[in-house]
Amino acid sequence: MDADDVRQAAAASCAVLEHAGGRDWSVAARGVDMTVAGVVAHVGATLLGFAADLAAGGATLDALETRIDPGAPPAALVGGIVAGSEVLAAVVEAAPPDARGHHPFGSADASGFAAMGVLELLVHTDDAARGLGVGFEPDAHLAQRVLHRLFPATPRGSRSWPTLRWATGRCALDTDHPRLQEWRWHSAPPDGRP
Repeated sequence: MDADDVRQAAAASCAVLEHAGGRDWSVAARGVDMTVAGVVAHVGATLLGFAADLAAGGATLDALETRIDPGAPPAALVGGIVAGSEVLAAVVEAAPPDARGHHPFGSADASGFAAMGVLELLVHTDDAARGLGVGFEPDAHLAQRVLHRLFPATPRGSRSWPTLRWATGRCALDTDHPRLQEWRWHSAPPDGRP
């Protein structure tokens, strides 16, 4: 995955969140133990953190804290997503092919950090949208690319967006695939390069 994928996911996220800017963002988001404002702030901060992790070249950044104030107005929270996604996209574009960044789930390359950023954008925008009572369904190809990069062992044959929601513990996929209570993505490069 690449910087264009991050920008595409951010555009989809911002479009639905901006549309719902007049609603009450203090309500609970779905799928996470946060308010809508809290989960949107989390996304922006996480994108900035991913960019820093990749730029740090594998060093663990224990002293770094990225935070966006969940008490900010909705437009400012969406602005945090815009900023975070652009910073992550720029770092992904600038990273050499052998660049690696630290992540608790395993060292990731630029493609892995782009995929993790897209995952955060899509899944948490859905959490927020469900809390706000608005619809969100991202581009199926983009969801499929995230599945391919971060969840290579997911079931085949189902639509990509419901499968991505299932892979992140948001829903049951079907009777053979109940809702996951624990899940984890595969951030390491798919070819096994360290």
